Amino acid sequence: MIIGGIYSFNGGQEVIETKYSNELSEVINVIESVNSARHKTKVSEEKTMPGKLLFKPSSLNKSFKREFTARGWGANTRVLCDYPTEFYTPDYSPPSVAKNAFREMDFVKNRLGGEVQFGKYAFMVYNVCAKMTIFHNQGFIDAGVEIVPLKELASEMSTGVSYFEQFVWDLEHRGVSNIDIPVLIIGISG
Repeated sequence: MIIGGIYSFNGGQEVIETKYSNELSEVINVIESVNSARHKTKVSEEKTMPGKLLFKPSSLNKSFKREFTARGWGANTRVLCDYPTEFYTPDYSPPSVAKNAFREMDFVKNRLGGEVQFGKYAFMVYNVCAKMTIFHNQGFIDAGVEIVPLKELASEMSTGVSYFEQFVWDLEHRGVSNIDIPVLIIGISG
């Protein structure tokens, strides 16, 4: 895979290049080590593009996980969620409150969080604007890296995914809040 886009959210590029240069080198090595050709699968007849070879997001995710883990990044750092019940109205009685619920960060190393997102659009914005802030507030990270597909790669995936260009547009128009942490968003292509 290659890096085709870089977006610095809330000073993310500057912070990560300065404080996390070794980890950034590892992130770049991981991206370059994932062989995109191995993750294409022939689309079945019931899909919109039958017979075409498309990237399979779950296969790409497994390769990224393997590569990050091999470099000592802690996988699947979790924060348990103890959901409050005092905000239900008196007229509502929940069947049960979720037990053992959690939020999860894909990779963490030396207080740098990493997310690889080949999923739905809402997760990209959530990762940067909510999840990374939560993990910072819980004492796990101080900055983050989000790896997402460029439009070109997203168009070649077997499931509908969002992409770097759309994500950057939204962040540019949202702006930075006083609770946001520095995040480097990396757009990749095959």
